[in-house]
Amino acid sequence: MESTKPMVKDIVKGKHIFAKKAQLATEADQQVVTDLMDTLRANRDICVGMAANMIGVNKCILVCMAGPMMLTMVNPKILSREGAYSTEEGCLCHEGERPARRYQKIRVAYLDEHFQPQERLFMGYPAQIIQHEMDHFQGTII
Repeated sequence: MESTKPMVKDIVKGKHIFAKKAQLATEADQQVVTDLMDTLRANRDICVGMAANMIGVNKCILVCMAGPMMLTMVNPKILSREGAYSTEEGCLCHEGERPARRYQKIRVAYLDEHFQPQERLFMGYPAQIIQHEMDHFQGTII
C-alpha cells in the first residue's frame, strides 16, 4: 500500500476553477484528501472550509472546521434542509462578500476521510460552511 505524504497546496484563485462540475471521488483520491486537510490546517487563520477544486483538483471532496475539529466529506449529498435564510459570505476565490441563501439545518450523507459511509445532522455555522463548499462542486462561486 502506498503511503500518503502530507502536502500543503497553493490555493487556486479565479472563476476558472469552477468552470466544470466536480467528479465523484474514489479511494484512489486519498492523497487529495490528505493534501486538502493539510492545506486547510495551514490556512486556518484565513479559511474555515475548502473544496478540492480550490487546490486544483476537480473532485467532490471538502474539508471544514466544525468547532475545533476538522471534518472531511467525500462525495457529500444533502438529504434534507430546514430553516432557509439569507446571508453574506466571503470566499478565498474573490474579494469581499456576496449574498447567499443557506439552511440552518442540513442532514448530509458522505464518506469520511477513510472512505467510510456517514450520515449526520449539521446546524448553524458548520452547516453554512458545508453548503458553501458544496456549491463549489456545482461550479457555483459565491
